[in-house]
Amino acid sequence: MSRKIILDCDPGIDDAVAITMALFDPRLHVLAVTATAGTVDAKVANANTAAIIAKLDPARYPRVGSAVTPADAPVLDDMHLNGPDGLAGCHFPSASRQNDHPSDKVMADFIRRYPGEVTIVCLGPLSNMARLLRRDPMIAPLIDKVIISGGAVAQSGNATAVAEMNFFFDPGSAQEVFASPTTKSLVPLDVTDSITFGLDLLEKLPDVSSRAGWLLHKILPYKFRAGHQKLGREVMPLQDAVTIVSLLEPDLFQWEEMAGDVEVNGTLTRGMTLFDRRMRPEWQTNMEVARRASSSDVRDAIIRGLRYAGQQT
Repeated sequence: MSRKIILDCDPGIDDAVAITMALFDPRLHVLAVTATAGTVDAKVANANTAAIIAKLDPARYPRVGSAVTPADAPVLDDMHLNGPDGLAGCHFPSASRQNDHPSDKVMADFIRRYPGEVTIVCLGPLSNMARLLRRDPMIAPLIDKVIISGGAVAQSGNATAVAEMNFFFDPGSAQEVFASPTTKSLVPLDVTDSITFGLDLLEKLPDVSSRAGWLLHKILPYKFRAGHQKLGREVMPLQDAVTIVSLLEPDLFQWEEMAGDVEVNGTLTRGMTLFDRRMRPEWQTNMEVARRASSSDVRDAIIRGLRYAGQQT
């Protein structure tokens, strides 16, 4: 029986790769793909989400939720690594949708319909997740699990010296979700940034004649070039794809129960993830955190997932 999930994302090239994997994996039933601002602003996130799904044209279409711009959004995004539209400058056309619903409402509808069965996979800032918990405080026990791509334990940040981008963008929402009575798994930058791909990944992608292959060949070369030009990197991480693997094959990861919080007000530390790692911790454990992963096995799982998506399209 496939696992019911909602993908909450801010697409983003990396998000597009993760969506491609998830939509065609027989172990998953993607009920919805909900957009949030982050890598791009809310309007572009909505357009990109619809465009990715339309390009992939899965047999079972998910519902789409619309992003709302958070009140405290920073003047910072990831477009320098993802292109002027977040998807390598391809400017894919996106058909306008009628009866748009906010992402948090779409989440609430499915969680109420399938109590205890829905896992929410958060690949972007946690704005929608926090809005959901504020909208319906009684809904937390009905969520099966929340899997979060973001934060850092012992590694430096990728938005600032100490903060990972998703949490830097909306630290208040991240703090709310951390404090919520939900079952949470965090896949931090320490793990997701350590699993990288070389340029030979392009040779392992599905054939360009498939819909998935066509999309991936359009967007991933830009990600390689931008990483090399902007960051001096010869390899590319796919953080959100790693998070999808953590959902599908958790045994490839080493997990640790930890007590975490997020800095909201710090001038230099906005979005920093903090963990009580003292000999005698005073904070209550509130999540499991991926500390290490089998890099080669996770890479292989990502490639298998993408190639399977190519076979289905």
